[in-house]
Amino acid sequence: MKRLILVLCFALCLSLQGLASDGDCRTVRDIAYRSASGDPLIDSMCRLDIYLPADAKGFPTIIWFHGGGLSGGRREIPEALKGHGMAVVGVEYRLVPQVKVADCVADAAAAAAWVVEHIASYGGDPEKIFVAGHSAGGYLTSMIGLDKRWLAPYGIDPDTAFMALIPYSGQAVTHFARRSELGLPDTQPLVDDMAPMNHVRADAPPMLILSGDRELEMLGRYEENAYFWRMMRIVGHPDVRLLEFDGYDHGNMPEAGHPVALRYIREMLRKAER
Repeated sequence: MKRLILVLCFALCLSLQGLASDGDCRTVRDIAYRSASGDPLIDSMCRLDIYLPADAKGFPTIIWFHGGGLSGGRREIPEALKGHGMAVVGVEYRLVPQVKVADCVADAAAAAAWVVEHIASYGGDPEKIFVAGHSAGGYLTSMIGLDKRWLAPYGIDPDTAFMALIPYSGQAVTHFARRSELGLPDTQPLVDDMAPMNHVRADAPPMLILSGDRELEMLGRYEENAYFWRMMRIVGHPDVRLLEFDGYDHGNMPEAGHPVALRYIREMLRKAER
């Protein structure tokens, strides 16, 4: 099965390489998505960039959260997601240990709310928003998509605001940075209210859960995502999928994940048009 997934992944890569480019695009940089309120970290780090198809209207948008263990990394717009008729929003957020993990999740929710409220003014369709991210970004994707308390202050329900969630090798148990805050080691799993696993529910947005090779991933990441997928199925979620990319480790699995995510997004958009 793992070999089959890898073959399918390469087939998808080849098919996507044949898609036409959108031509001219533009990037709007360094947009503040939170009011600083006297906090220099919010002013400097709670910012995003938007990659946009030029002179287009009604396009879908991918919100992208970078990885880095919630303690590193910068906002990015993956090259593989460019040129497919979609906006891509690269989000930066505050990092531990300067802030708590809960602050990182709150920033992710604030950024997503900003996109929901403002993407139409850039030509995007606010009803065609997808949330994705790698590693720590995958964790943030699942947290704001499953635990409704994070978007509630903005009057936003993730079930209606997002067409789908696409966590790339995200933590499904409590993030290890949160465990560190509690004095626990990386190797001691925990499922508390800061774990996506704690918020599995049947009425969540559709999910495509992506993982690297189980033998190459870090700290049992595939297995926790497989359990996450299984529990979503057990509670009755109608559209949650799990893919494992044979031969890809935690760091390079986005190379395999991006073309699959793009194909999945196009599939979801076609379904919405029926």
